[in-house]
Amino acid sequence: MSLPRDDAEILSAQWTEGVLLKRDVFSSVERGRFRMPNGEVDAILRRIDQVPWWSYVLARHLFQRERRALTVAHGLNVGPELLWAGKQALMRGFIDGMALHLVKPAGDAAYFRSAKQALRRLHRAGICHNDLAKEQNWLVGRDGCAYLTDFQLAACFRKRNRLFRIAAYEDLRHLLKHKRSYAPSALTPKERKILARKSMVASLWLATGKKVYQAVTRGLFNFTDREGGGRRLVNDAPVLMLEIRKNPAVRDAAIVAFPDRRVGVGLYAFVESDQTALETELKGELAAAGGPKPPEHIQIVKALPRDASGKPRIELLQLVATNQLDLIETMVTSEPDRAFLKNILEARKNLRDRFNFETADMN
Repeated sequence: MSLPRDDAEILSAQWTEGVLLKRDVFSSVERGRFRMPNGEVDAILRRIDQVPWWSYVLARHLFQRERRALTVAHGLNVGPELLWAGKQALMRGFIDGMALHLVKPAGDAAYFRSAKQALRRLHRAGICHNDLAKEQNWLVGRDGCAYLTDFQLAACFRKRNRLFRIAAYEDLRHLLKHKRSYAPSALTPKERKILARKSMVASLWLATGKKVYQAVTRGLFNFTDREGGGRRLVNDAPVLMLEIRKNPAVRDAAIVAFPDRRVGVGLYAFVESDQTALETELKGELAAAGGPKPPEHIQIVKALPRDASGKPRIELLQLVATNQLDLIETMVTSEPDRAFLKNILEARKNLRDRFNFETADMN
């Protein structure tokens, strides 16, 4: 399947290909630059021309829902602006921020006040997001405010009917679940009551619909989504980690997923060791083990970046693996992080994405 002529002409003339962020059976999502009348801007492209034929009908339905929601949400400042929409591709503005599960705004009551205000503006416009249980759909802007993204499941209502009120209630309840995770002391008594009471529709969904959904997506569509990592991250990465750690020269390791233009989802292993030549040895061992396909990239590092509890900072490794180097600046919180980044960035393996993001000076 190829793009319609009008879509292809627009992208050829105005789009600069950048970093591939995600590819699954419903769409491809890429970050790059889009030329507007007033100049180029950072943008996000979603396209459905590259999806399998058997998922195209559902992919187009999701595409149309997002296009409609972004059109209605224009000017609300709660999510990305719709810059252009064609038949099988759309362009939305880039929000300068990072996903909630990467930032982890512990104790940040101001962020959740902003999130509640953003949700209120969205609902006043008659839009329910319907996918706010995912932390990756909540962004923490560089200004500290909350923004929403990924409107594929959003619904637009002309009237505030019962279905709208149920969907809006569930949007709010999912927001409060995130608030409970990161700023529990900021929850009000009323918010605690909302958390304790699911709507009847949500209860029914958990008991029946969700099981059907998982059976279809994971079985029929062979689709698993863990921050876009897919089945390789869920199923293969743990097995590969066990094999890598068998090598006595390995102190620790972490594996993250990254979108790959050739294979769909690739795996990137960061291995902590003093033996810089260990990469070839590990590749041979993994191939000989006869298990899952080895990671596309193995990078040997002297020290993994770690959080206060000593666990590897997966969020930093994810940004390195996906070449989103400009976003790392806001994640650097300590001198050990700076030391790690200074050594790892120049030696990173995934150099296929050719968009030249400017990065902060780590020296």
